[in-house]
Amino acid sequence: MTYLWIKSFHVVFVIAWMATVFYLPRILVNVAEVGDQPAVKARLLLMGRRLYRFGHNMFGVAFLFGLALWEGWRVFPQALPNVVASMHWIDAKLTLVVLMLIYFSWTGRLLKRAEKGEALPSSKTLRIMNELPVLVLLGIVFLVIAKPF
Repeated sequence: MTYLWIKSFHVVFVIAWMATVFYLPRILVNVAEVGDQPAVKARLLLMGRRLYRFGHNMFGVAFLFGLALWEGWRVFPQALPNVVASMHWIDAKLTLVVLMLIYFSWTGRLLKRAEKGEALPSSKTLRIMNELPVLVLLGIVFLVIAKPF
């Protein structure tokens, strides 16, 4: 039962992090398109900054619950099973999670650039980049559900 609670919390916090991964680039698109409206741009940057901080917190909590699922059996062998023994899907999943974290950090750097008044990529480029996490998430979900290797 402990395992299911930890897994449930991990999934909820991953969902919260993914919401920020999907929405922050959308805020950047709006910043790139705002033009000469400093009040609107300032509001968007404030929203982006708060969202980025929220995303970091959600990732941190999701990471801790994920770590408990992955390696918790070593500390609490009676309560937590070894769910990835001799399976390598977890390696591929973690690689994709790292890619998603790199992407999230990149959007955070773009946000900081925008706050300094530096140029962002075009809104078209940002829109295209906004779609990439969906493909990575699809890979992650497939690996977790199918456990192909």
